[in-house]
Amino acid sequence: MLDLDSLSILSIWTAIAIYAAAFIAYAFDLARRSEVTSDARLERETALVGASAAAGVVAGSGVATAGAASTEVATPRYVMARIGTTLTVLAFVFHLAATVLRGIAAERVPWANLYEFAMIGTLLVVLVYLLVLTRIDLRFLGTFITGLVIVLMGAAAISFYVGVVPLMDPLKSVWLVIHVFVASLSTAFFALACGLSVLQLMQERRQRRIAENTEKPGAAFLRTLPTADRLEGMAFRFAIVGFILWTFTLIAGSIWAQDAWGRYWGFDVKETWTFIVWVLYAGYIHARATRGWRGNRSAWLSIVGFTAVIFNFTIVNVFFKGLHAYSGLS
Repeated sequence: MLDLDSLSILSIWTAIAIYAAAFIAYAFDLARRSEVTSDARLERETALVGASAAAGVVAGSGVATAGAASTEVATPRYVMARIGTTLTVLAFVFHLAATVLRGIAAERVPWANLYEFAMIGTLLVVLVYLLVLTRIDLRFLGTFITGLVIVLMGAAAISFYVGVVPLMDPLKSVWLVIHVFVASLSTAFFALACGLSVLQLMQERRQRRIAENTEKPGAAFLRTLPTADRLEGMAFRFAIVGFILWTFTLIAGSIWAQDAWGRYWGFDVKETWTFIVWVLYAGYIHARATRGWRGNRSAWLSIVGFTAVIFNFTIVNVFFKGLHAYSGLS
């Protein structure tokens, strides 16, 4: 009979498999968006030709039939995006079950080592994405979100897994619950901001090529997405929320360090990289808000910031030794 941790592992691999199916559905959605934009353009051209012909006939008879020759184009439903979202919700349920089972098996919060941090971090990325979908249609980010979760959680399950072990003494603190959870939540908002910034760069390039009358301005699915300015604005708002949470993470970590080691700051490698991430996002917000850094420069700052977050989560935890070496890996 499987124990709780084994059931957690089974649930997480089931979630990864369903996330993979959702990724495929979202990829088909982007392909379908390309087809829809091409079909819509053809229908508009046909409608214009029909309207011109009808106008010529009406002009001869003197009968006003404004709008009679117009062609009504149905709004695309993006069925594959809905399927992708449904699969993402299903995967999230298994992902949540895996996290809860791991916590029950360990009899503590399930984010005390690198494997567990990957589990809760990716869970919150999906949770924030699904909650935002109730207010804003960001399903065009589905491939980025599910792809990111598959890579991070798959790598963690293969390379970072450790069995349930008792907590090390410095981790036996209420700050483990608060500090790590808030850090994971801020990472979720940074992930959404990064995905939007990547699309912003693509949309910015497409809009520039259209202005230059380039024959092939870019991927056709970009026509169904918001403008580059709109994408940039959404990314900026998500980054601000993430930055506020990361600031709390930095402060809470310093308080925890005082309780655990008797000093607020010691330039440990993890502390240093956490501060570097804070500086990058502070610079991004300041440059955009006061220096007018808009467009590509703003997007690249957002992407570099999230890259630093992932570096802090992976490379620093695995290859750099310090007081924060709680990955659980030997």
